[in-house]
Amino acid sequence: VYGLSAAMGQEITFAGGMVEQSNFHDYDAMRILQCPAFEVAILENFHKMGGVGEVGTPPAAPALANAIFALTGKRIRTLPLSKEVTFA
Repeated sequence: VYGLSAAMGQEITFAGGMVEQSNFHDYDAMRILQCPAFEVAILENFHKMGGVGEVGTPPAAPALANAIFALTGKRIRTLPLSKEVTFA
């Protein structure tokens, strides 16, 4: 969810040479009613347990950009994607 939020509309902005955002409270994350349906499966393996949320964040933006390309034929190469596409 965080990866999609970042891809769709989050951006780092600057004013007076300084970053305007200080932490996560400055980013508007998707709410549950805005999220697509998804299923989480925890796979059993023999590795030591670790974080489960971080690995899904980086591929979200390219996956969404490729889905937009498949739908529209328009290749978007900058983030946030909302600068080029309107999301319902």
